[in-house]
Amino acid sequence: MKLASFFSRKNLSELLLMTLGVCLLTVGVYFFKIPNGFSTGGVSGISTVLGAAIQSSFVTPATLIMAINVVLLVVGLIFVGKDFGIKTVYCSLLFSGATMLLEWLVPLAAPITEEPVLDLVSAILLTAIGSALMFRVGASSGGTDIVAMLLKKYTSLDIGKALLATDFLIAASTFLVFDVQTGIFSLLGLFAKAFVVDGVIESIGTCKYFTIITTKKEEIGAYIMRTIHHGYTELSGTGGFTGEDKAVLLTVCKRIEGARLRRFCKEVDPHSFIIVSDTSEIIGKGFRAV
Repeated sequence: MKLASFFSRKNLSELLLMTLGVCLLTVGVYFFKIPNGFSTGGVSGISTVLGAAIQSSFVTPATLIMAINVVLLVVGLIFVGKDFGIKTVYCSLLFSGATMLLEWLVPLAAPITEEPVLDLVSAILLTAIGSALMFRVGASSGGTDIVAMLLKKYTSLDIGKALLATDFLIAASTFLVFDVQTGIFSLLGLFAKAFVVDGVIESIGTCKYFTIITTKKEEIGAYIMRTIHHGYTELSGTGGFTGEDKAVLLTVCKRIEGARLRRFCKEVDPHSFIIVSDTSEIIGKGFRAV
């Protein structure tokens, strides 16, 4: 790979998103999940439970996160191979290292607030947003995602159900290691996490899909091309009531651009008919490549 292509805007943007995602994930795990004993599955959940069970100054949750992630990375690189992804390696090692660094710089002996509900909400939001940012560029923090890759390659198990069952067992183990309240919070966090991550991913990628029926196709088409810098598809239509020939313009744009386009259409053609819908999966030039 050439140096110029490595430092392309796309690669730097993805690196920034991955790093920001890992930082948010690390803050959510270290400051809100581990001190409260919240275990919502995954490597951080296993490490939280084992760290509390072992109670050793040498075997902390942060060191367990590092150890488990390194083992899973090695296993993944051996058995999954080139499909494993350098992004996952980067995010996994950064997450492990950042957690250990925080444990050294900001040691915590107790939760940072006296409101466990507030801590749980903060943990879910921070880790969900961080994970969503990584997923957005095709990366992850490793952990159970590596297990999913192995299951997909070597078994016929339903991966989603297998991982959910595993995470449920990890969360349920908090009843034994901590107390009933922590166990309930962990189970609530496990199920809430899935919905929040999906919601954040969809929200980040949401764009506006326009269907514009108009007699001013030249003006509106030029605005789409020259002002908001997107393409469009033109279809021919006929008004059912008037029998008048009209153009049907199809285009997709970002939220802010959509507000401007909607306003422009009504200014240029007050009688235009506009259908706007949300979409989060757009593949093509100007959006996602795959």
